[in-house]
Amino acid sequence: MKINPKNGIDKLLFGMKQNDVIALYGKPNRNYKDEDDNVIFAYNTLKMRLTFYQEEEMKLGYIVASSPDLELFGNTIIGKKISDVKKDLTTKGITKFTQEDFDTFENYFNEDNWFILQTEFDEVVKFEIGAIINAKDEFDWKFGKK
Repeated sequence: MKINPKNGIDKLLFGMKQNDVIALYGKPNRNYKDEDDNVIFAYNTLKMRLTFYQEEEMKLGYIVASSPDLELFGNTIIGKKISDVKKDLTTKGITKFTQEDFDTFENYFNEDNWFILQTEFDEVVKFEIGAIINAKDEFDWKFGKK
C-alpha cells in the first residue's frame, strides 16, 4: 500500500466521507466514536485505523497504519530500522523530525508532511499521517479536487 504524503494512503484521500471509504474497502471491522465524537473505522486486514473528524463534517482526517505492505517512496518501512528509513527519506528531502519518547516507543514527527514514524526497539512499528493544514489555518482536503 502506497503512502501518498499530504494526500493519504493507497486509495484513501483526506476529505473522504465514510460512505466513500466503505465503497472502496467495505464495512470496517470496528466502528466507534472517540472522546471527541470523531468516528473511527478499524480495518483488521488493512491494519489501518481511520479517523473522521466530527468538527469537519465527518471527513477523513487521520490514518494510523501498521501493515508490513506500507511503502513510502517505494520503500517498505514497517519492521525497518529507523536509521535506514530516515536515510531513505533524506534522499527525498525529508530531513526534519521532532522526536518524542514514551516508555519503549519513540515518535519521529515530520511537520511538513504531517506524519509520524513510531518506533519500538529502534524499528518502525506504526505510521501515522494526518491531513495538512494550509496557510489559511484550514484543512487542505484532497478528495474531490481536480
